[in-house]
Amino acid sequence: MSATTRRALKVSLVAALCTSAALGLSACGPSGTAGAKAEEKGPFPDLSGQQIANKAIKATKSATSLTLDADLTTEDGRTKTFLALDTKGQCAGTVTLGATGTMEILRTGGLAYLRFDEAFLRDQNEGSSPEETEAVLTMLKGRWVKTDIDDPEAKDSLGMCELNTLLSEFETGRNAAERGEETTVNGKKALTLTEKDGATTYKIYVATEGEPYLLKVDVKGGDEPGTMSFLDYGKPVPAKKPAEKDIVDLDALGAE
Repeated sequence: MSATTRRALKVSLVAALCTSAALGLSACGPSGTAGAKAEEKGPFPDLSGQQIANKAIKATKSATSLTLDADLTTEDGRTKTFLALDTKGQCAGTVTLGATGTMEILRTGGLAYLRFDEAFLRDQNEGSSPEETEAVLTMLKGRWVKTDIDDPEAKDSLGMCELNTLLSEFETGRNAAERGEETTVNGKKALTLTEKDGATTYKIYVATEGEPYLLKVDVKGGDEPGTMSFLDYGKPVPAKKPAEKDIVDLDALGAE
């Protein structure tokens, strides 16, 4: 495989990571300011929907770790993400980009490791000769590509592995949520809050036992419909460096 091909491969993989970072977290509600009238019954007595939503956002932003399970549709297509991450910048999980394929992500110790399935590698190498494609598959299939998190080409996109960055889009005082029914989300009791912004409807599910964490956000209609679930609050992120024999360093191979 030529140095030019290795360089092009590295750039295309980073570009794919940038695409996966666009998780549509603006789906935290419209920018209204009117809250629903305070209720006296059920969970969070005497709090309006807006107050409950603000309380949930504050609690969620204080979490030290969680797992994001998202299935979203944006202008770039459908993206499915399952990612455990924490405030230390560690993360571990998978991202599936429509029909393109799936990549696994690990970030720990100042390095990120990416592993791609065959469909993903073939898509990224589209247009190359059969020989080049087979060379890429031979080198990368089943192995992890090492990336320095300070690499200018990857630094911004790897921000998706930082919990504080991921949750920065959630703002208090900018929602007009209304209280809804009590329900259960992933085995946890929750209160449903509903917001509408034009053709878009947001359903926000807030834990009613323990910390009032966000458990799920459903977005119907609009330009970026989908679902985001928040799981495993406070649990350690399973980010462990792969075995050396399973790691490929494209820079060391001349991808610089």
